[in-house]
Amino acid sequence: MQLSDRFAVSADVVAREVGGEMVLLDLSSGQYFGLDPVGGRIWELLAEGPRELAELCDSVEAEFEAPRDRIEADLLALAKQLKDQDLIVAA
Repeated sequence: MQLSDRFAVSADVVAREVGGEMVLLDLSSGQYFGLDPVGGRIWELLAEGPRELAELCDSVEAEFEAPRDRIEADLLALAKQLKDQDLIVAA
């Protein structure tokens, strides 16, 4: 997975914010997933339309206090988890 990869939210996922946490429901499997505030913001951006991971890094860097290399590493790890669970798809 690379920062130039582009992803979109899967059509089988419903998301809602509950108590400051983004909760995802995969309608095809019935499984729930929780995202922290940064992960929730990334999800919101993806829900607006397909995005490159580099774009998401730029947005997170502008909104949250964290070093760029940490943002990139965390975003790549999150994207891999979301893709492995079929919550996001290549766009």
